[in-house]
Amino acid sequence: MKKRSLNIFLLAMINVAAIVSIKNWPLTAEYGFSSLFFFIVSSLLFFIPVSLVSAELATGWPERGGVYVWVKKAFGHRMGFLAAWLLWVENVVWYPTILSFIAGTLAFIINPALVHNTAYMFCVIFGTFWIATLVNLLGMKASGWVSTLGVIFGTIIPGSIIILLGILWVADGHPSHIDFSFQSFLPDFRRPDQLSFLAGVLLGFAGMEMSAVHAKDVINPKKNYPRAILLSAAIIITLSILGTLAIAIVIPQKEINLVAGGMEAISLFLNSYGFGWSIPLFALLITLGALGGMSTWIIGPSKALLATARDGDFPPFLHKTNKKDVPVSILITQGVIVSILATIFLLMPNVSSSFWILIALTSQLYLLMYVLMFVAALVLRYKHPKTPRAYKIPGGNVGMWIVSGMGIVSSLFAIVLGFIPPEQLDTGSLIFYELFLALGITLFCSAPFIILLFKKPSWNENPPAR
Repeated sequence: MKKRSLNIFLLAMINVAAIVSIKNWPLTAEYGFSSLFFFIVSSLLFFIPVSLVSAELATGWPERGGVYVWVKKAFGHRMGFLAAWLLWVENVVWYPTILSFIAGTLAFIINPALVHNTAYMFCVIFGTFWIATLVNLLGMKASGWVSTLGVIFGTIIPGSIIILLGILWVADGHPSHIDFSFQSFLPDFRRPDQLSFLAGVLLGFAGMEMSAVHAKDVINPKKNYPRAILLSAAIIITLSILGTLAIAIVIPQKEINLVAGGMEAISLFLNSYGFGWSIPLFALLITLGALGGMSTWIIGPSKALLATARDGDFPPFLHKTNKKDVPVSILITQGVIVSILATIFLLMPNVSSSFWILIALTSQLYLLMYVLMFVAALVLRYKHPKTPRAYKIPGGNVGMWIVSGMGIVSSLFAIVLGFIPPEQLDTGSLIFYELFLALGITLFCSAPFIILLFKKPSWNENPPAR
């Protein structure tokens, strides 16, 4: 038996690293006090259902594979492969955006003008991703500590400082730039382009189920996994709400721009206190947080894809793992694909619009995977009622219907909203925008079924489990 290496604290930090990102706070703060409305709705209708369903499924089926195993148990192999594929491919689409953010944030340490230097951006993007990939090849314990240190020094510490400064701003009698009233709390429901923001908030809360692929690495998973879920959920919701409101209080809403990027808004935040000298330090810390989060996403979905590979969905060379049980071939293949995508991304003329349309496609692919997960949770309650679950959603099957139902409805609603371009960005032709998303969803959802058409019997030569 391989020694288990993850305790409650490490697993909770992996979850926080995967989900919380300071770079999202200024963008959310642009909606002022109504950002709290989006956070509450997203938490109640999406984030809490994801957390509860993930805790039940992970403790009922703790074998490696996570969402792949759950959907496969409910609907069979093909749909399980689709779920694992969606979890992996949405990350491939997302990586260029987080890598560009890391490169742009690092530029604030050296010279902000480097953001416009294509050679600099490419070198940092290329080098950063491969360094993170090599770290993950060292094993789950090393990857877990990278995520933990990244989230502590890159998210919790700078995030707590931002929240504290926001509290001091109000306590010192400075004027608040948001109106704390019921009217400002509610968004304009007559404007779909404002409601489309909900899809972005949901994507910011996505990822709690991803740590289930590490269930076999958790010490006493049936007890510790749900505890880690509870701890990380509390940290994630608290940091996200307080951090966003702190920035919205200090910075005038008109000066927070989606195109400008997170670091520029945080620079304005620090300059408001005369702490401009600390901007490079904050840039370094936030970069560490982004690296920790990216490291978590590099290994998590790849392990789910490894489970499908061992079931014969990919050629034998993609089954290979090293002594640390890390899927070497899948990580290297993923690195090559991301490197190519990053190169294409840098050659595109409109960076901001490219950012948003990639994020929109990422969220829609991810939310489709969540629909599969929520429906699978319902089916497994009836199909395998006697399977022991250390944590079980209270209220019996009715409780599961309520929790999963909220998750399904919110996910489908956000997918539809994703087709509505936000008002802040010039996304060009509406026809192109809609076709890009529709064709992207169709192509990526059909890909696993096309792969299965070429499946060969030799692909079933799985290596023995370690």
